[in-house]
Amino acid sequence: MTNHSETTAQVTLRSPAELADALPYLLGYRPEDSMVLVALHDSGGKGRFGGRARLGIPAHEEDWEEAARQLARGLVTSSERRGAKPEQLVAYVCQEPAPGERGRDVKRRLARLAHLLRIQCGDLDVPVIEALCISDGRYWSYCCPAEDCCPEDGTPMGLPGTSVLAAAATYAGIQVRGTLKELRARLQPWEAAAAREQEAALDAGGVALVPRILDEAGRAEVAEETIVLAERVIQRLAAATPVAGALPADLRDDGLIGHDEAARLILGLQDRNTRDRAAAWMEGDEAAPAIRLWRALARRCVGPYAEHAAPPLTLAGWVAWSTGDELEAREALAMALGADPDYLFARLLHQACNEGLDVESIRRCLRVGRPGGAPGAEPSTDASGTTEPMGPAVGMAGPAPVGEPDPAARIRRRRRLRSALAAAGDGPRAARVPGQRRRPASPGQAAGRAPRASTRHPAGTRLPTKGTEETTT
Repeated sequence: MTNHSETTAQVTLRSPAELADALPYLLGYRPEDSMVLVALHDSGGKGRFGGRARLGIPAHEEDWEEAARQLARGLVTSSERRGAKPEQLVAYVCQEPAPGERGRDVKRRLARLAHLLRIQCGDLDVPVIEALCISDGRYWSYCCPAEDCCPEDGTPMGLPGTSVLAAAATYAGIQVRGTLKELRARLQPWEAAAAREQEAALDAGGVALVPRILDEAGRAEVAEETIVLAERVIQRLAAATPVAGALPADLRDDGLIGHDEAARLILGLQDRNTRDRAAAWMEGDEAAPAIRLWRALARRCVGPYAEHAAPPLTLAGWVAWSTGDELEAREALAMALGADPDYLFARLLHQACNEGLDVESIRRCLRVGRPGGAPGAEPSTDASGTTEPMGPAVGMAGPAPVGEPDPAARIRRRRRLRSALAAAGDGPRAARVPGQRRRPASPGQAAGRAPRASTRHPAGTRLPTKGTEETTT
């Protein structure tokens, strides 16, 4: 099997050990508590890696079969949509031992899950040619034909970065980003003592800003103040001395943003027009400090303000996707849906990113009407002369999927998506009901959840309140 990069480098993988070593380079991170499928396509008699799909391992075994079915169908369907059904698949189950367990215990415990993955893929007429368990720095093959071939305690994995594949990946510019847990930590709210100070600043900011947001003239003033403040903070971050490492860099950024500034930005971004204008900081020299700001604001959405993280998380996901980092984009957008399952802009971007739609069409729309490079959201006119609201995702429909050769079908699909985007951008946002707040759902629950009925406010802004939790299921 040959893994092709954007360069001319090729690496042939011939053994389970090499497949096990390849997984972090195929995903771009080291999976934890995950089941993974990797597609293989025939290319001149050799296997070529295709799409990858990952799901967390459900805690309850009764959910394993449905999870395996979703994972298999999702990968095969997305591959078919891109024009090529996989000929074969490689399956992985990855989990670290629980207290009192060893790696071989994990291998035995997950054997049924690996078997379910093979069954579900076989039902789709795509055989699994290798199924591996990775745990505690070792790997086991579930497909080895000889019972006494593989050691009971597994085979040790090579040291990270020492294989031929690691060298080829480095040459090709492929980076392994650690674990998803480490990536999410950059976007999760504070839990330290400073969180109480930030919560107090958000309380005070709400008292000051909400009356102005409820007034039409005041709302426009708050929007302009939010953009000006965001631009000032972005310039401050851009001028800061670089530091090595994600954690030191995040701590440096946190120290450059005051609690009151963060509160004003978080509350101001709840307005969709303001969010759309901020989304235009997406490329060039603006993008790097902008995503640092959105990460920092997501970390400041503490305590009862967890739902307010949806806009900065969505902006972080959008800028990550716009700059080519699909891994952070998917995680940030999934976390935005976890904070607010009804946040349609995040849902649409998450779907578009997962389906591989053209990000340039979205950037092109955001560039329209940006005087002097400042963020803006002015109406755009298409070739037919029709004017429609300028939103960050207009034109997201991208190329017609496989099975839709009819141009009319493509136009209908684009119109449906534009209607949905209009609802995300131009429709009113739900107001926070006094005395209630929603408990953030998990990203897995959020992605497929239908919007709930909710109280609406014509200003299109979510209002900050504190109170008891409304449990969602």
